[in-house]
Amino acid sequence: MITVLPDGVTKYYETPKFDQDTLPIALQKEHKTKPGCWAKAIITDGSIDYVLEERPDEIFTVNAGQFVIIEPEVPHHVEVTGPVLFHLEFYKLQS
Repeated sequence: MITVLPDGVTKYYETPKFDQDTLPIALQKEHKTKPGCWAKAIITDGSIDYVLEERPDEIFTVNAGQFVIIEPEVPHHVEVTGPVLFHLEFYKLQS
């Protein structure tokens, strides 16, 4: 798991905030970002578990005030274990 975005990327989209009731099912199932697209999950309240599909026994808990960088094309999913509030930012290399 990386914690720094690569140099030269810019934010192009930000989701609304999700909570434990509004988190899309698609994010709770295996999915991945597009080629050349990084995501940053920023936790405001509570926590999420970030799970890489290739290492399902290695769970990364991300707490309020923290974030996780999601690399392009890496299969993963999010698990919610209680009340949470977070959003996603999406980044790509500048053209």
